[in-house]
Amino acid sequence: MRTTVLGYPRIGPNRELKRALESYWDGRITRAELDQVGADLREGTWRRLAELGLDALPSNTFSLYDQVLDTAVMLGAVPPRYLEAADPYFAMARGTQGLAPLRMTKWFDTNYHYLVPEISPSTVFRLDAAKPLGEVRQAKALGFDTRPVVLGPVTFLLLAGAPERLDEVLGCYEELLSALAAEGVDWVQLDEPALVCDRTPEELAAVRAAYERLGAHPSRPALLVAAYFGDLGEALPVLAATPVEGIGVDLVRGSLPLELPGRTVFAGVVSGRDVWRTREAEALAALRAVRAGEVVVSTSCSLQHVPYSLAVEERLDPALRERLAFAEEKVAEVVELARLFAEGAAPAPTRVTAPATAERPAPRARSPYPVRARAQAEHLGLPRLPITTIGSFPQTGELRAARADRSLPRATYEALVEGEIERAIRVQERLGLDVLVHGEPERNDMVQYFAEHLDGFAVTEHGWVQSYGSRCTRPPLLYGDVSRPSPITVRWARYAQSLTAKPVKGMLTGPVTIVAWSFVRDDLPLREVTHQVADAIAEEVRDLEAAGISVIQVDEPALRELLPLRAAAQPSYLEWAVSAYRRATSVAADRTQIHTHLCYSDADQIISAIDALDADVTTIESARSGARAPEGFPRGLGPGVYDIHSPRVPTEDEVEALLKAALDALPAERLWVNPDCGLKTRTYEQVEASLANVVKATLRVRAAVR
Repeated sequence: MRTTVLGYPRIGPNRELKRALESYWDGRITRAELDQVGADLREGTWRRLAELGLDALPSNTFSLYDQVLDTAVMLGAVPPRYLEAADPYFAMARGTQGLAPLRMTKWFDTNYHYLVPEISPSTVFRLDAAKPLGEVRQAKALGFDTRPVVLGPVTFLLLAGAPERLDEVLGCYEELLSALAAEGVDWVQLDEPALVCDRTPEELAAVRAAYERLGAHPSRPALLVAAYFGDLGEALPVLAATPVEGIGVDLVRGSLPLELPGRTVFAGVVSGRDVWRTREAEALAALRAVRAGEVVVSTSCSLQHVPYSLAVEERLDPALRERLAFAEEKVAEVVELARLFAEGAAPAPTRVTAPATAERPAPRARSPYPVRARAQAEHLGLPRLPITTIGSFPQTGELRAARADRSLPRATYEALVEGEIERAIRVQERLGLDVLVHGEPERNDMVQYFAEHLDGFAVTEHGWVQSYGSRCTRPPLLYGDVSRPSPITVRWARYAQSLTAKPVKGMLTGPVTIVAWSFVRDDLPLREVTHQVADAIAEEVRDLEAAGISVIQVDEPALRELLPLRAAAQPSYLEWAVSAYRRATSVAADRTQIHTHLCYSDADQIISAIDALDADVTTIESARSGARAPEGFPRGLGPGVYDIHSPRVPTEDEVEALLKAALDALPAERLWVNPDCGLKTRTYEQVEASLANVVKATLRVRAAVR
């Protein structure tokens, strides 16, 4: 074994999984037909990886929705309330009309979302190995021996908030290892990315105990413990003291300072997190620095975070294409690096000269919040508990088709967009919302839309990456210096405001999120790149304000996402991330109300940084977590009361209960009412029914708090 990857994209080269999932949810195909799509995608992946020359193929990296949810099901951690659902798996993922789904949050510092396992004192762990065994058997029937990939027990329980249940869970893992050994599996990969975060001495002791126990199991395959997204740090000697045969190390973001004689090191020298070509000289130097019994060339993490193939991107500039590598190209890089490493080749180093960075003046300070709040109250005249939405409204198939049709006359397309804007405005007026949105019908994605209008970015046609379930995005390529050649959103915001006397929000994406959800150039510090984007967004804020827009939302859902996994690096990041946001928004006048939004990002972990953003109103995800509102937050706050990631319609009583819970932490004068996120993924029928219940519940609560 010389080469492998830790995982691979699973949505399908043409998003086959997305279409199959949505067809199944709509009742157009059966579960058996959905499962067949999954089987076909797995087969296609194994065949393609073998064609590319990879020695060791992974299995069990495919998921119909989420690998953490798959692990919960494998361990029997299914809350009893879901067992009566027609399909418990998707009831946990998406909910039903009578059941709320599991909470969702970000996978470490990526834009992938996982479902948080729910483990109670009554949870009884029982192994159901059907999925990993089924994939091993499917691959074997096709002639492929594979290495099953399973989320490790320590990371699973840390994500679930139940580390005290380790002994019970390890019994299931021992059963799994025996079952895999009986199938003739040589290696099993246990993913433990939680080990690259700061861990307490007690947690590290649990890691050692877990892998000493699993390593001592008499009937098992060889164990590869893979940790990624950073440096193993103090966890490395702990793992090295256990009897595991292999350790997977991220050598893009981390290092391997220890000698590991007799062990196999899976050296992650090809990045699974970006789309830039690997610098051969640096990768080979990292491989040669590994001191171990055997070295396997690998990716730093799963390739599920990058698109499938560069070969189908025919419209990219050839000079830019030369700098890129998607999943297939990265597999080819792994294979080529292994060849060069085995031959002892020494290619000439690739020199990367970073451009000079300009010194940027600090953003000006806005007036203190009480001064702004008085000016905004007088100007906007909003009621207590004002109701708004986060930005997007449902997008019809006709609209999406028109946006993709390059032959459609511009005037025809713009008339269609104006019609959709008017529809969204009229729905909001009829339902009784207080601050309206134009619905964003002109936008394909909250980051890509801006990338298409800013210099320094390129966009792909087929570069889809899974965000969660059937939700996919096409991260832009931020390859050069960023500037704004002309206004981006002003035309549509001005039109929407002309249709109503109520305030309409200007909708912008913040600089941190634009950078976080793009593949970013690696020749400048991330801080400098983000500040370039911030200056472009500031120009848009000025132009919206000049066009008569009095409420401007600058979303930063990725603020928590980019937070370094190690505490020591977090203050520096938060300083420049907050500075970038204030660069973008501090140009606004006092009476212009600045909103921001954070979703599925554990906002409570960075509440001081959110406070430092100095936005007048902050909206956060909280419908799946009981409308948690930070106690005494000093400005306007909207804890979400409608979970838009589920098709279920919340009842009036549910919304009222969430609002009352929020009022325990905040005064009514600073509490806003809103969904968790944008409404693009829902239907108008779902949205209108849900927002109607939100409005009715709010009116009841308003009457009670006068």
